[in-house]
Amino acid sequence: MPQSSKPTYYSLLGLHPSASVIDIRRAYRQLSKLYHPDTTDLPTAIATPKFQQINEAYATLSHPESRLSYDLKIGYSRFGVIQPLSDLNHPVSRSHDWSKSAYLDASDRPLSSGEIFALFMLVLTFVGCLLLAVAIGLTRGEAAFQTHLLQLTAFVQQQITHASQLITPMIIGLTHCTNELSCVSTQIRYFSLL
Repeated sequence: MPQSSKPTYYSLLGLHPSASVIDIRRAYRQLSKLYHPDTTDLPTAIATPKFQQINEAYATLSHPESRLSYDLKIGYSRFGVIQPLSDLNHPVSRSHDWSKSAYLDASDRPLSSGEIFALFMLVLTFVGCLLLAVAIGLTRGEAAFQTHLLQLTAFVQQQITHASQLITPMIIGLTHCTNELSCVSTQIRYFSLL
């Protein structure tokens, strides 16, 4: 790594160039609390330039593309040189340490307060929609059931009235039968009406 009079962004944050994004963020937060002009006990003439340098370092190192170009600028490579295998019949297995990766895995970091609030609002909206659908279903469903019940009751009453109109003359006719032959002809006549 070529040395220059100006310290590297990594040395400003107190880190090695192979530090993970999480380590960079942690170091930045710790140092920004220490050197922030509004919260530090240091004189403003010392705290402000140091805070600006820390912000510049974090802005460069927190983005993978700008970090890669900065690493190339200072002469650091995160990628090892590929060495030929000593024995091709027995390859050497090396486990990769993913904690040194420059890319932040979404499962590695906690949710921010804004993301938590957005998820809360999403869940709240979903639950509200479900409750509204259930309430509408219960109120309209009950009214629809009552309307259907009234229609069914009216239909049954019509059928009973119609059946009674058909059966009543038959019963009256059967009660007035004097002989068997007239009763049979009356029954046949009324059953044919049904």
